[in-house]
Amino acid sequence: MARKAVAQELSRERILEEARQLFAEHGYHTLTMRSIAKAMGYSHGALYYHFKEKAELFYALVNKDFHMLLEKQKEMLSRTRMGKKGQLQKLMLEFIRFGLENPYHYEIMFMINDTELQMYSRTLQAQCLDLFSTVVRSAMLVQPGNEQKMYSMPWSLFMSMHGFISYNIRYQQNYEDVKRLAEQHVSFLCEGLGA
Repeated sequence: MARKAVAQELSRERILEEARQLFAEHGYHTLTMRSIAKAMGYSHGALYYHFKEKAELFYALVNKDFHMLLEKQKEMLSRTRMGKKGQLQKLMLEFIRFGLENPYHYEIMFMINDTELQMYSRTLQAQCLDLFSTVVRSAMLVQPGNEQKMYSMPWSLFMSMHGFISYNIRYQQNYEDVKRLAEQHVSFLCEGLGA
């Protein structure tokens, strides 16, 4: 691929978007800064202007994606009341929608199977799970007898959503393709709370 004209400025945002797809398709370890630049049609020096190394580029992706997800969730929560089953259902559907509308984001955030790379996302994953757990526990408090499930239920619900998203990403289904099934899945999961 020929090098792009200097007039076509290479932005940090463009690098992030194209690198996200490359990481998801080829894996972190098979790519180099040089191969990323080549796939984009630029010299590797153009990438080094924005990122010192591949790990910094990857961390920037993970950080951006988690902040986007957390902002969407917080914005949605600000419009609903804590402790309501409907709020939890909306949060779960928002998470599923995010994963299926942004499969490359989701794969980098939750599905990369590499110990070194998981260190970049572990803290941000915990923030996401903490927010979700707070909403689940709030909905569970409404119904007596849920005390013993307070700490296991958020994890079980999260893993069920993750399985739903992962399966549909694998078969290239977007949110609109499975919207009705997602709504039924979330409704079924929330029935188990007794909220």
